[in-house]
Amino acid sequence: MLNGKTFLAIIPARGGSKRLPRKNVLELAGKPLITWTIEAALKSKYIDKVVVTSDDQEILGISEKQGADVVKRPDELASDTATTIDVVNHVVENIKEYNYIVLLQPTSPLRNEKHIDEAITLLEAKSADAIVSVCEMEHSPLWSNVLPENGSMKDFLSDEVKNKRSQDLEAYFRLNGAIYICKTNRMLKEKTLFIKDNIFAYKMDRKSSVDIDEEIDFELVKVIFSGIMK
Repeated sequence: MLNGKTFLAIIPARGGSKRLPRKNVLELAGKPLITWTIEAALKSKYIDKVVVTSDDQEILGISEKQGADVVKRPDELASDTATTIDVVNHVVENIKEYNYIVLLQPTSPLRNEKHIDEAITLLEAKSADAIVSVCEMEHSPLWSNVLPENGSMKDFLSDEVKNKRSQDLEAYFRLNGAIYICKTNRMLKEKTLFIKDNIFAYKMDRKSSVDIDEEIDFELVKVIFSGIMK
């Protein structure tokens, strides 16, 4: 709780994953992947309840052992076509209403309680209805374009970009998937965590923003963790 406002952390964790099978329970630095996010949420100064939603009994068991509440997800919300907002709505229907939802993906294990609490205090400082975490892009999108079938790069770069160094280009930011905070009533009304207005960015560094989607991401995080724990 912060200044009378309550926060419900929701950690969505499906059992199935096509690109990296069973990724939410893969061992990372001696713990199942999902454990890192549960621990960060429980250590937050402001989060009032931590709930893991999953269709998978192993994930639910690990989560309960770590001290999180759990919500068993129905089969229709465990498919590849199920949306995050449908999953969040299902949790809200089964848990008493809190002022704010804090969505924490378990695939961002380098996001810790410090990041969560900074995002929540930013929400308060901005009198915002939503906060979304971002990080600076590794490469400017001005250096990218679509390619025609013949591979021609004739119009690949604009004239404004051709003679500029990458460090001279304006910084661009991308969503990193680590933290979404949204006022519950606005989320329910607009059916999204990315609401239309009064929404601000919480900037994170790129290292803390690694999102595990494929095996190469998992290997990268293992390397980073090995450096942290030396």
